[in-house]
Amino acid sequence: MQKNLLIIATGGTIASNKTKKGLSPTSTGDDLISQIAGLPEDCRLHVLQLMNIDSTNMKPDGWMAIQKAIAENYDTYDGFVVLHGTDTLDYTAAALSYLIQNSPKPIVITGSQKPMSHPYTDAKINLYQSILYALDSGSCDVSVVFGGRVIAGTRSRKQRPRSFAGLPSMNFPLRGRVQDGGIIRVFPADKPFGPVRFYDHLEGNILSIKLIPGMTPDFFRLLKEQYQGIILEAYGLGGIPNFDRSYEEAIFDWIHSGKILVITTQVPEEGCDFSVYEVGHIYHNHPLILEAGNMTLEAISAKLMWALGQTKELGKIRELFYRRINFDC
Repeated sequence: MQKNLLIIATGGTIASNKTKKGLSPTSTGDDLISQIAGLPEDCRLHVLQLMNIDSTNMKPDGWMAIQKAIAENYDTYDGFVVLHGTDTLDYTAAALSYLIQNSPKPIVITGSQKPMSHPYTDAKINLYQSILYALDSGSCDVSVVFGGRVIAGTRSRKQRPRSFAGLPSMNFPLRGRVQDGGIIRVFPADKPFGPVRFYDHLEGNILSIKLIPGMTPDFFRLLKEQYQGIILEAYGLGGIPNFDRSYEEAIFDWIHSGKILVITTQVPEEGCDFSVYEVGHIYHNHPLILEAGNMTLEAISAKLMWALGQTKELGKIRELFYRRINFDC
């Protein structure tokens, strides 16, 4: 049976070429697809050139444009492949995981560390394998396919800027591998039941702040007028300075004023646990504080934007944030 895939091109390294000012995305999605050989004969590819930007310039309204393109074409195609720059690919994959839920059709995000025009590029294999994965009947939901790995959309994080294996799965098993023209499923997801759910609201009024030694908590007061939520990147398993009560006072003033606080760790692997050390224990299981567990910063950011886009009531935000979506916690 013939399958139809929609290729959504957004730019990025995969579409870049050399210019006097450095690499810039100038190739179209059609240009990229034309260089992929060996695709199954029962597959028809259609290209939508949604934008052509360096992914450094991707913003939440770009995520919404991708979501809208998929929603408008969902009934027409059997799967979707989004071509994206790697610098913010993980944010987009996480955002799409929350904006498009319960999808029985695969939504695959991929890119490359070298442009398609580079003689030793990884772009061809990544695009080829992404198409193979999107064609497979066992694929569903939002995934990243990169370097032969299939990663849940909420678990990808760029760890290396040059290596072809630069996007590992963080704190969670791979969903699978694409190898020798076939799919090896390691941690497959069950096909969703019921209709796909599209969400069309995000609240981007949040900020991530990383603690450094000697830093004072004055930023809570200074940011109160401008931001609705803060993601605080604490030390280790979730340590926050307690040599005096300044952080404690600033944090509780922030949350008691109706603002949102998510606490995570700045250590990329293995997650946080505020119950272990005294320097974090006061915040553990507090009803007004959200704990991020072993989620990536990219997933935390996108999920908080999504939750705030649905409601401003803390109890409901808490329920949405702790709801398990696409293996995110």
